[in-house]
Amino acid sequence: MRLVIQRVSRASVEIAGSIHSEIGTGLMILVGIREGDTIADVDWLVGKTAAMRIFPDDNGVMNRSLLDVDGEALAVSQFTLNASTKKGNRPSYIHAAGHDTAIPLYEAYCEKLSTALGKPVKRGVFGADMQVSLVNDGPVTIIIDSLLKE
Repeated sequence: MRLVIQRVSRASVEIAGSIHSEIGTGLMILVGIREGDTIADVDWLVGKTAAMRIFPDDNGVMNRSLLDVDGEALAVSQFTLNASTKKGNRPSYIHAAGHDTAIPLYEAYCEKLSTALGKPVKRGVFGADMQVSLVNDGPVTIIIDSLLKE
């Protein structure tokens, strides 16, 4: 699994012209699931997401986690994070997980992160045409890949 995490002052998902989900201070998380990903990848990434110290402390040093700042999270499934661009100019998504794998792992990630944070994780809609808006605070953008955890 691959996550793109952005520290935001606000973020939202719009579907068919209406706001579906929105958050204030917190993390906008794009979730890419590959064939072969498992619940172990979910568990590792949930721990990293909740505890990653990327919010400023009183001295302006990135030393506080999402838990520490009581922030919100918005998670959006994004299969394009697994694009292969080695050949040609058209990305290949051959490594992206199909619905049978991706939906349960995305749902598990959101549920387990909700439990870790003690509050609901806002979500996009799997497979929907979404308009994602955010104000990246910093900017701070972190990419985490469970294949690189060792």
